Amino acid sequence: MKRLTASHGFRRTGWVFVVVALLWSVTFAADKRPALATPTADGIVVAKANRTMTLMRDGKAFKTYKIALSREPLGPKEREGDHRVPEGQYVIDSKNPQSRFHLALHISYPNAADRERARKLGVKPGGNIEIHGLGSTYGWVGSLQRQIDWTDGCIAVTNSEIDEIWNMVPIGTPLEIRP
Repeated sequence: MKRLTASHGFRRTGWVFVVVALLWSVTFAADKRPALATPTADGIVVAKANRTMTLMRDGKAFKTYKIALSREPLGPKEREGDHRVPEGQYVIDSKNPQSRFHLALHISYPNAADRERARKLGVKPGGNIEIHGLGSTYGWVGSLQRQIDWTDGCIAVTNSEIDEIWNMVPIGTPLEIRP
C-alpha cells in the first residue's frame, strides 16, 4: 500500500481548491451574463388580408402572429354593430387584465377620421375594439381559433400569445391596421 505524504495531501487539497474555484467562477460568471431582454414593440402592423399581426422595433419586424378577425373581415369599420375591424392609424390606449377574453389591449378606435365618417353617415362609430385572447372558457381551443373569423370587430390571438404580447406592447404603442 502506498503511503500518503505531505505532498500528496497538498496536491489533493490543491485539486479540490482548483475544482471549487472553477465551480465558483462558472456560477458567478453565469450571474453576470446579461439576461435575455424581452423586446419592446414601438409599433404594430395588422394586415387583415394576410391575417397577421406584426410587432415592430426600430422599423423592423421582430415577431409575427397569425390572427382571427371579425365575422365581417372585409372593409373598414363604419358604424357600431357592423362586426368589422377598423382600418387606419391607432394606438394601444389601455390594457385590461380582467378582460373576459383573458387579456386585452384596447385600440383607440374611433379616431377623428372614423368619427367624421360616422357623422356623415348619420351613425354611431362604435368602439371597444381590442387585441385579445380567448378567455378561460375557450382557452383550450388555442390556435384552432384562427380557422374562422369569430370576433365582433376585434383581433384575436391565443391566450399564450396575448400573454407574450402583453409584456412586449406598452400603452401608447402606435398601431396600423391595413386592409
